[in-house]
Amino acid sequence: MLHEEQELRDALVKHGHSLFIRGFSHGATGNMSVRLADGSLLLTPTGCSLGSLNAGNLSKLDANGALVHGPPPTRETHMHLACYAANPACRAVVHLHSPFATAFSCLDGLDSGDCMPPLTPYFLMRIGSVPLVPYCKPGSPQIGEHITQLMPGRKAVLLANHGPVVCGESLDDAVDNAEELESSARLYFILYGHETRTLSSVEQSCLARKRQR
Repeated sequence: MLHEEQELRDALVKHGHSLFIRGFSHGATGNMSVRLADGSLLLTPTGCSLGSLNAGNLSKLDANGALVHGPPPTRETHMHLACYAANPACRAVVHLHSPFATAFSCLDGLDSGDCMPPLTPYFLMRIGSVPLVPYCKPGSPQIGEHITQLMPGRKAVLLANHGPVVCGESLDDAVDNAEELESSARLYFILYGHETRTLSSVEQSCLARKRQR
């Protein structure tokens, strides 16, 4: 257990630094968590930049969500707990204020059931549908309530005027998923105003079957 925990602590620091220096988070925005084999969680602390995480100064919660040791966890902890409860396969959660996905979350008239267009097979194979969580004040427990309803069977949601929340079967997987979502949002803005071919319903169904195998 100690070996597993240290590896995950080091991985949180590594990914946090990488996401920060590549502009996926800024200042003290964004937060991450990972679940250990015994159900306990490691989370990034509140008010801490992802670029300055310290492996020995992360927040640890027990399987019931109570703080075991370390500084107070991110104020979005309820959001992370909701992701784990809603998706049994989830072993890590990444919430970013990455620029293109956050900009996309500010658009008016998005389809709340599946807000991102099917532009590439890679997005559909890795992410699939992305529902939109209605705007809530950051840190509001309502975000967790919405995620409890929307996350089952999915890997990501988009928080209106806020940014993406992405799950993965490992921390590496969650980060890869978050990067794929940001890439798809970026493609949307690159293509904006151009005649664009999205993947057909038949093509999407084929990719969904492949993702489920």
